[in-house]
Amino acid sequence: MTDASSPTPRATLRLILAALVLGLCGCNSARLNDITGSIERPNAEPALPTNEAELRIFAEEWGQRYDRNRKDKATAMTYARALRALNQTTQAAAVLQGTAIQYPNDMKVLAAYGKALVDAGRLNEAAEVLSHADTPERPDWSVQSTRGQIADELGNHEQARAFYQEALKQKPNDPGVLSNMGLSYALSRQLPRAEETLIVAAEQPTADMRVRQNLALVLALQGKFDQAEDWSRRDLSPIDAAANIAQIRQMISQSNTWREIQGPAQAQRKAAAATKPAGGREQTVGQAKPLEGQTRPMQDAAR
Repeated sequence: MTDASSPTPRATLRLILAALVLGLCGCNSARLNDITGSIERPNAEPALPTNEAELRIFAEEWGQRYDRNRKDKATAMTYARALRALNQTTQAAAVLQGTAIQYPNDMKVLAAYGKALVDAGRLNEAAEVLSHADTPERPDWSVQSTRGQIADELGNHEQARAFYQEALKQKPNDPGVLSNMGLSYALSRQLPRAEETLIVAAEQPTADMRVRQNLALVLALQGKFDQAEDWSRRDLSPIDAAANIAQIRQMISQSNTWREIQGPAQAQRKAAAATKPAGGREQTVGQAKPLEGQTRPMQDAAR
């Protein structure tokens, strides 16, 4: 059993990422899906307001619709999405639990319910529900990716990456899935591979700030603070980027867990430096090799 006073590597990572997200976005909270990768929603579902006040009004209106007819699947799922966006995770899971009871074979309902359980921290229940949320004949990449996130949370990193690989077969080069895989490598103390994977993720045209900041974090974990700041500047002003990396650096320095994780990467860098030919150059961010089975984009859209 893990000592509650000593956070696990994943918990430490989430603390660092949550602090990063909070500092950058001014959010009130950070959930698993906020810091690793978004999940697509069907176009038929109404878009959620981005303004918090409007979102609360939206949730109240859909809550009233739900109260009038709790058997309406679309209403329940829209109401639950609004609750999740407001971080009312327990209530969202309760709403979708009732809907899943009514529609036990509806995979979209099961997928939404499983993801709500992840938000609520009920990981083992979420894993069980999501195991029924798609089939080999009709796989769902977002379900596979979420199952990977759960496995990472539970410390099963090899299993997590198997799920991410399945997701990537259905949605090649998805930056959110690649970002999750990169963080999974980081948790396995494979920081160079984590960096390589996150570079591929960050260079995808649809990559967002979260992906680039995950890359900045992994670079910082290896002591590559200048490169980390360079990536951070792609979304932030130079002053904010410097402050952001300084914050990460301070959090890393205060964590024994991350000093342990950094150890293998530091040893690899020293070994590489000892064997590097005279006049040779180390691989830079822009020279990362593509992942096996993946193709590098022709142009770095992030630049």
